[in-house]
Amino acid sequence: MSSISRLKIQTAALACALLMAPLAPFPAHAAPESSDPIKLAINEWTGQHTSVHIAKILLEKMGYNVELVTAGSIPQLPAMAKGDIHANPEVWSNNSGEIYPKLVNAGDIVVLGQLGLQAREGWIYPPYMEEKCPGLPNYRALYDCAAAFATAETFPNGRLIAYPADWGTRSKDVIAGIKLPFTPVAGGSDGAMIAEMESALATKKPMLMMFWSPHWLFAKHKFNFVEWNPANGECVEENQKKETACGFQQASIDKVVSPALEKKWPGAARFMRAFTVTNADHERMILEVDVNNRKVEDVAREWVDANESKWRGWIK
Repeated sequence: MSSISRLKIQTAALACALLMAPLAPFPAHAAPESSDPIKLAINEWTGQHTSVHIAKILLEKMGYNVELVTAGSIPQLPAMAKGDIHANPEVWSNNSGEIYPKLVNAGDIVVLGQLGLQAREGWIYPPYMEEKCPGLPNYRALYDCAAAFATAETFPNGRLIAYPADWGTRSKDVIAGIKLPFTPVAGGSDGAMIAEMESALATKKPMLMMFWSPHWLFAKHKFNFVEWNPANGECVEENQKKETACGFQQASIDKVVSPALEKKWPGAARFMRAFTVTNADHERMILEVDVNNRKVEDVAREWVDANESKWRGWIK
């Protein structure tokens, strides 16, 4: 047999062996594009913690090295513009200040879409109040049945628990603008507001409160929101009229990244574009952490374990 024939046979045998050999597993932390850490922002509230921990787990499944960096809602934005932080999957547009739209419009930070959460802020009440105030959930009903929400201190005006004083004057502005016969009383804190709401539920006392969703309270109890007129463009809270009142401007919950993420880790950016969470899942996870005192890492891992059919396509 010629040397050329032997070489062909050896080459064919080697190729066959390579095809039949099992593929080596991909190293758990061998990042596809770079082993440098992707830095995700951690903000001040539990809901955001659940979102970012889910993102961290799934990015690590893709082989990325991920770090969590504590950052405030506003300071995180210039940090992302500089590339010191690379992403936040849950940015609320209404608590990020005027700097947020400026950086987006300048291209210094990039919005990769909404997280899927439907943010809602407004006045909530227990369903039993509709028996005492026919016409709810329409806000106009509150003019005729303010006394049903009154206390000894506010009568004949109804009582509304507003956000804590250092959160702004949104409810007070709307009440003044539409001349609604209600007295806004600032809540002491979100914890104090929740305690008062749960106390009212236990005894079926009158209750109207400024609140927000998603929140674990909606995973535990049933509430209705007061309904307003559709806004014609932006809902300006300070200058409304009774006939056309739109209530409150609603936030967008966005996935925001540094331009550096798309340049250095394009696979991670594609994941962030696809990543979504529902209100129902979000609220259940917050309930587990804030009420049942579980670790956010464990709750996020449970979501990942239970939802592989959702995220499998996100990480390809």
